[in-house]
Amino acid sequence: MTIDTQIFEQLSFLRGTKTLIIGIGNTLKGDDAAGPLLCQKLQQHRISAQLIDAAIVPENYIQQIIRKSPKNLIVIDAIDFNAPPGSIKIFKPQELNSLVISTHTLSPRLFVDMITAEIDTETYFIGIQPAHTQLGQPLSPEVSDAVEQLLDILIKLFPPSD
Repeated sequence: MTIDTQIFEQLSFLRGTKTLIIGIGNTLKGDDAAGPLLCQKLQQHRISAQLIDAAIVPENYIQQIIRKSPKNLIVIDAIDFNAPPGSIKIFKPQELNSLVISTHTLSPRLFVDMITAEIDTETYFIGIQPAHTQLGQPLSPEVSDAVEQLLDILIKLFPPSD
């Protein structure tokens, strides 16, 4: 079974649900651009899920997310979980601990805890293992491939609504 198939199967129950996808990351820091880049690509495909490119300030979108009140929340971010670059892993919020490193000021777990204190939503983090996140670096080929894999998966899960 390929990574694409595994991820698709893990998320297939989300098809047809009110889902909000949030991309987090810094487009100036190499592979940290994965979340925003994926959101930008998804916007071009007009998928049925709602999208927010939160860039490096996801906390600025907490009230907007609460107002949208999605049944499911998917947060896409470059997360260091000690895997080969470009690896993709789905985390539940309770799995995000001190062993998972995010590059953002507000921890991903605290971000979600603030939202779920206000609304009932299931949250899934899709982490992409970065190769590098230094300022001025380009996206690595491995993370670029992972973004394209996730793009295909999310388009299948949330096909454009005409």
